[in-house]
Amino acid sequence: MFRKFRNGEKGFTLIELMIVVAIIGILAAIAIPQFAAYRQRGFNATMQSDLHNAATAQEAFYNDSQTYSSNVAALSAYGFLPTATDTVVATGTTGGYTLTASMAPGISTWQLTGPGGTLTHNP
Repeated sequence: MFRKFRNGEKGFTLIELMIVVAIIGILAAIAIPQFAAYRQRGFNATMQSDLHNAATAQEAFYNDSQTYSSNVAALSAYGFLPTATDTVVATGTTGGYTLTASMAPGISTWQLTGPGGTLTHNP
């Protein structure tokens, strides 16, 4: 594996280094798409969690005012603290509400309609 040089030094041959680089390239080609899929699942879980927490806050808001809130900031008084990674938008009337969570542009959107909590995914 090592080649001896004239003065006794040892080193890797060009072929050995090229094989190592090729192996690293193959491993990277396998790992990077998997990482992207894991990251997307994490984003989806964060958005779903925020929507369920916002729905709980909407029901508490309704209990006090007999209408649902269209202002997400008003839900913070009822325990809703959104994560910093997504954006939650609320629309509410006396009959129901719609909560929408989205990440950066190009990433999927989730919507929760209530009361009753129907969760839909808009890729």
